[in-house]
Amino acid sequence: MASLRDVQNQITGVKKTKQITKAMNMVASAKLRNAQERIERFRPYADKFYEMLGDLAAGADESVHPLLEVRDEVKTVAIMVTTSDRGLCGAFNINIINKAKKLAQEKAAEGKTVKMYCIGKKARDAFKKLDFEIVRADADSMSGKFDFTLAASVGNELISGYMNGELDEVHVVYGEFQSMAKQPPVALTVLPMAAQEEGESQGESGTGDYLYEPSVEGLLAELLPRFIKVQVYRGLLDTSASEHAARMAAMDNATKACDELTDSLTLLFNKTRQAAITGDLMDIVGGVEALKG
Repeated sequence: MASLRDVQNQITGVKKTKQITKAMNMVASAKLRNAQERIERFRPYADKFYEMLGDLAAGADESVHPLLEVRDEVKTVAIMVTTSDRGLCGAFNINIINKAKKLAQEKAAEGKTVKMYCIGKKARDAFKKLDFEIVRADADSMSGKFDFTLAASVGNELISGYMNGELDEVHVVYGEFQSMAKQPPVALTVLPMAAQEEGESQGESGTGDYLYEPSVEGLLAELLPRFIKVQVYRGLLDTSASEHAARMAAMDNATKACDELTDSLTLLFNKTRQAAITGDLMDIVGGVEALKG
């Protein structure tokens, strides 16, 4: 059985750990409010942008803009995966990484070349250990308050690669913030546009009748590159909010675990102390009996 000092040291250590987890929970809560406000303000814009551009692209010919072109043969696939820079947020990062890894392995099994664009330290570290080419690895980019500049930089690389024929498909993998308890990993096909229109739809699909000025071709030339950057930025905002929500939940669970561990260690301490007292009493009684004899 452990000594009283050992048990007492364990209780002290657990209580200090609880103070840390409670503090991290409060920090994550404060950061979550800001990140949640950002994604909730941006999401309606992104949804409406998607709806309007879908209406535009549906009536346009592929030859109008290179980003509408669907390749006859897909040889190279780009996957942008967005994670946090820090851990202590449960299985949040590993779920996103596994989603991206599964997608990459499926594409590689089809004989396609996979290129990774890793945003976030956890994504970079995970895919460094795998046999996929890492074109871009941004570490510490998700730690601070990033802005649209990061999405524009990544979006420009993806657009340039697609228009130059270096990329034939582009996918974005990120953690979608749905609620405090739910942040599932999502894989979104960004390029080509036609694949996105036929695939997943965001929100209700009630497209109306629009009058466009200038021409549809002129609008597509202006809006298509911006649309890619908007989707990348949405993935970054979703991942940021999801990270803080996942960290809050993880730290809350850790705090509860500390309470449970403290209770069990306190019980062990009392049992150990009682055993020590009983042993001392037995020694005293034994000594008295020996003197009597």
